[in-house]
Amino acid sequence: MITFNNVSFRYEKEKPVLQDVSFHVAPGSKTGLIGANGAGKSTLLKLLCGLEQGSGEITVGGLAVTPDNLSAVRQKIGFVMQNSDQQMFMPTVYEDMLFAPLNYGISREDADRRINEVLQQLQITELKRRHNHRLSGGEKRMAAIGVILVNNPEVILMDEPTSALDPANRRMIIKTIRELPQTCLITSHDLDMILDTCERAILLHDGRVRAAGPAGEILRDRPLLEACHLELPLSLSGRY
Repeated sequence: MITFNNVSFRYEKEKPVLQDVSFHVAPGSKTGLIGANGAGKSTLLKLLCGLEQGSGEITVGGLAVTPDNLSAVRQKIGFVMQNSDQQMFMPTVYEDMLFAPLNYGISREDADRRINEVLQQLQITELKRRHNHRLSGGEKRMAAIGVILVNNPEVILMDEPTSALDPANRRMIIKTIRELPQTCLITSHDLDMILDTCERAILLHDGRVRAAGPAGEILRDRPLLEACHLELPLSLSGRY
């Protein structure tokens, strides 16, 4: 579903953020993208959406991520941003969920039906008419996921989906991710969440893929994690 082939990227006059990154994400799988601050995780997601452009080849569902293909590629992708305020720009949750379907030519009736289905799926029907500025952080994060799901994308990208959430909302996010049928690529410093939701993990260090494989194996490899300035998940470290 997703392939990176020798992808590199740098911001102007800075050292490379990503260097010769190659990996594959299988359809329907959930993959955690992990690494210390500055490893290149968020930049990688931006490249995947075409928000930044580097060298090498990126494909989504067989489509190359190039300027000519961006419209088609973005119809395959839903991006849950780390800061929900950057994603939700309409006055209410309902209006945010309605915006993209109408712009994609879906009828108001079909869009309303889909919105109600997603709200029920996420157990947030009470948020439908709420104003975004009155939502808590956890409510807004769940609503942001709803905004993405209503378009039924083939691929869902999530950037730090559990950051700054209380335990109850964190558990709801984990439950939601587990139940999603879509291909998911998730960046997070919450390694316990990655362990709970992802079959595979990709470990970035200094802009390169240091390891890729079963999440359970990578997240249990203390020497590997410490070499990349990470620690074992709390559930495996004996500190719980």
